[in-house]
Amino acid sequence: MNEEKIQSDENVVEKERQETKEPSLYRVILLNDDYTSMEFVIYVLETAFHKLPAEATQIMLSIHKKGAGICGVYTREIAETKVIAVHEMAAENQFPLKCTMEKE
Repeated sequence: MNEEKIQSDENVVEKERQETKEPSLYRVILLNDDYTSMEFVIYVLETAFHKLPAEATQIMLSIHKKGAGICGVYTREIAETKVIAVHEMAAENQFPLKCTMEKE
């Protein structure tokens, strides 16, 4: 029996532990324009980004004053989905609202 145990111990292969790294994060940014209404920007922030009315209003004012505002930080796939959703909502409502993403 000892021989069997020794043989099976020799056949044990240790797997190297693979390190997983955190996915890159991206800021989703709304850009100011002269045509999209403030109310619609708040609607987008509440709908697409699940912001409470007070926070949505703060972000909208920041976009209005500074020319752009961060709506949230997400993994690449989620950020891309948010950008597409904003553009679709804007097009459906005939606003030229633009949304971008940039690596954090």
